[in-house]
Amino acid sequence: MLRRTLLVCCLAALLGACANLTPDFDPPQVSVESIDTRPDTAMGPSFEIGLRVTNPNKEALDIAGVAYDIEILGKDLVSGVSNSVPRIEGYSDAVFTLTAHVNWLGMLQLFTRLGQEPPDEVDYRFKAKIDFEGFVPTQRVEETGTFSLNPPR
Repeated sequence: MLRRTLLVCCLAALLGACANLTPDFDPPQVSVESIDTRPDTAMGPSFEIGLRVTNPNKEALDIAGVAYDIEILGKDLVSGVSNSVPRIEGYSDAVFTLTAHVNWLGMLQLFTRLGQEPPDEVDYRFKAKIDFEGFVPTQRVEETGTFSLNPPR
């Protein structure tokens, strides 16, 4: 019984020590800088998405990988992953380019919906999961907004 109590106390102390290894960490700010089309490839059309990641912390961010997708009117339209993300020093930002591919089914559903009831404004959602090296927890970021389908007069 004493052995079990001692083991539980040691595990609790170890878990408490591990919790202190993650410093106060503010999530990075991610914004879409640009979206450009790329020439068709064997996988079909693709896009280059320019992302700006701002590091509001004193520690550098070593990003292991990013998974991301873009929804338009609730339809998954574009997605991709990358493990080629530069290190972002503390209190700085970086813009890097990700390659994303079209979800054909989502594209067809979107065109069908736009053909039936074309809205004046279109809602979009950019979501990304950023995994870091070391003890920094995974961050999930989301940016939402609208854009107009009718050009200004």
